Amino acid sequence: MIFWDLFWTFFKIGAFTFGGGLAMLRIAQEQVIAWGWLEESQIVDFVALSESTPGPFAINMATYVGASQEGILGAACATLGVVLPSFIVILIVAHFYKQFQSSHIVKGVMTGLKPTAIGLIASAVISMAITVFIPAGFSPSLFRSTEFYVSLVIFALSLFLVFSKKIKIPPVLVICISAGLGIAAGYAFGL
Repeated sequence: MIFWDLFWTFFKIGAFTFGGGLAMLRIAQEQVIAWGWLEESQIVDFVALSESTPGPFAINMATYVGASQEGILGAACATLGVVLPSFIVILIVAHFYKQFQSSHIVKGVMTGLKPTAIGLIASAVISMAITVFIPAGFSPSLFRSTEFYVSLVIFALSLFLVFSKKIKIPPVLVICISAGLGIAAGYAFGL
């Protein structure tokens, strides 16, 4: 039954999401593609949309995938699945906070999970970069593609604006600027 599949898949994703929603992206990519719910290019589009809309990434993704498969009930099942593990863990941690606070086991677990979360995020970034910059695979024709160069320029500009010490631009404005440049490039180059 698809409602159970949506719930259970996103429950497993939620149970292993350490380091925030983007850390779950690689796991979610594999699961969602394996079930045939989204294709790789759709995931990249979704990430771009999700990161420019309100709400936690994991919940946005679960809700979107569930709704795309089975409407409101599918969205509810997937969203409940991704949220429930965190809810259960937070209830347990809140109950035993004093004991967990100084536990060497908990500190050790966190020491191991932090670099893993960074690795999962990096893996998702690399996977998405390949899909955005090399969608049809690496070939000499890639360097004749206007979309490749437009994507590189927007990427470089976004990085510059986000990391610039002299120019202080909020991330929301960077998203708006990038969207505007994408629209302009679409009209100018027929992308």
